Amino acid sequence: MEFNVKTLEGKDAGKVSLSEEIFGLEPREDLIARMIRYQLAKKRAGTHKIKGRSEVSRTGSKMYKQKGTGRARHHSARAPQFRGGGKAHGPVVRSHAHDLPKKVRALALRHALSAKMKSEDVIIVDNLVAAEAKTKLLVGSFASLGLTNALVIGGAEIDSNFKLAASNIPNIDVLPVQGINVYDILRRGKLVLSKAAVEALEERFK
Repeated sequence: MEFNVKTLEGKDAGKVSLSEEIFGLEPREDLIARMIRYQLAKKRAGTHKIKGRSEVSRTGSKMYKQKGTGRARHHSARAPQFRGGGKAHGPVVRSHAHDLPKKVRALALRHALSAKMKSEDVIIVDNLVAAEAKTKLLVGSFASLGLTNALVIGGAEIDSNFKLAASNIPNIDVLPVQGINVYDILRRGKLVLSKAAVEALEERFK
């Protein structure tokens, strides 16, 4: 498929041919949802923790004698039914990550790109280069492209001036092509790809 290329100033810069296998699929919501669940689960810290009965700082001696008191039989005051005792079945430090086949992850990325293309939220620019690391100048360039909420994907290396200028703009994320992922694509309104990023994606999914 043919797609118009623009400059950062919003002017036409020719056309580029896009692969139907990457940008022309009928999006499958189930694949995309599985991938987002996978990413968010892997992102969780899993550092929740509460002390069990073996960890609380209380005496481990028997509370009172076994027989003759008329009360229930108890041993340690660390038991969860007592105030100051350990928590029963509380959260422990663990990983929330789960497996997802590599082929499914790759397919989900292609479907996310196709979903953005189908909703006409993709912009391809010829080059992501800024002459100066000036946020104000870059905001003007983004305004000419109608960008207020976007994920910007460059080539293998991002121009340092462009990266610095974009870092202070709210709701704008800049990533190299190797960092492209389904969650970031869908959490932003527009997807901006450089020609280098398009070439890298097509090479990746050959």
